[in-house]
Amino acid sequence: PTVKATRRPGCDADLGGFGGLFDLDAAGYTGADTILVGATDGVGTKLRVAQIAGVHDFVGIDLVAMCVNDLIVAGAEPLFFLDYYATGALQVSEAAKVVAGIAEGCKQSNCGLIGGETAEMPSMYEPGDYDLAGFAVGAMKRADTLPKDVSAGDVLLGLPSSGVHSNGFSLVRKVVEKAGVAYDAPAPFDPSKPLGEALLTPTKIYVRTVMPLLKRGLLKAMAHITGGGFPENLPRVLPPGVVADVDVATSGWTLPPVFRWLASEGGLAQDELLRTFNSGIGFVLVVAPENAAAVRAALNEAGEDFYNLGALREMRDGEEHQVVVRGNLLL
Repeated sequence: PTVKATRRPGCDADLGGFGGLFDLDAAGYTGADTILVGATDGVGTKLRVAQIAGVHDFVGIDLVAMCVNDLIVAGAEPLFFLDYYATGALQVSEAAKVVAGIAEGCKQSNCGLIGGETAEMPSMYEPGDYDLAGFAVGAMKRADTLPKDVSAGDVLLGLPSSGVHSNGFSLVRKVVEKAGVAYDAPAPFDPSKPLGEALLTPTKIYVRTVMPLLKRGLLKAMAHITGGGFPENLPRVLPPGVVADVDVATSGWTLPPVFRWLASEGGLAQDELLRTFNSGIGFVLVVAPENAAAVRAALNEAGEDFYNLGALREMRDGEEHQVVVRGNLLL
């Protein structure tokens, strides 16, 4: 029932065959100009926190999010998903929670779960350990491929993250160890939850927010803020000689409590924080100035918070980096 709940046009979400089937025509993608887009990812060392805390309900959502958020950056609509679950000895209750999370992520992204693999490999994993990998496929028309015509003057809008998402957890675990806080103790930045559960808040999936904007042709580019943060992800969609100029003071961007705690306990400067974590912004939209009002109105109508981060400009003499963040998030 969990998997069948992910049915969408193009797939029936029945598992058990040697391969998963998907009908592109039924999904509305016909003709020679249809392009498939693939994305694969994992959850990284966030899994270690899940295993220590004994909370396995959310990492499946993370797995889907890390793949489908990358797909939509290219302009594609996510269509189907497959997962790989590897462990030394299968713990059925844990695996069921993980798969339920994957199915929930697929529902949030309107993506059919059409297959997967569960591998038991004795001696390859310590007791209680498991690893996850996911693979998503989306489609779009060739003319809709992004980024498109990105240039100086374009507006930057930031969509909030739900938390740490799924990057930087090797550093997170070091900070937790240094702070001497147990994962089952109240989170210092949110005492209403145990630390482990608070850190495991699932990665936000941006598909339902972004797809209506894509279908209206209102976006020129997007960036999924993952490992490497702003400095490494925004330049991936910028042409040479163009800088993303972000003004903290005017944007209203504030550092969420979890990042403020990590910075304080870990002794992290702002540059290191921005290079490692999403720092409260998980997704960035690049919009032509003439479309900015329409995008803001659509986000408001959908109940989606956003930040007016700044704009793109031409690189100045002596500048080397394509992302400039002006202001202090740590104040």
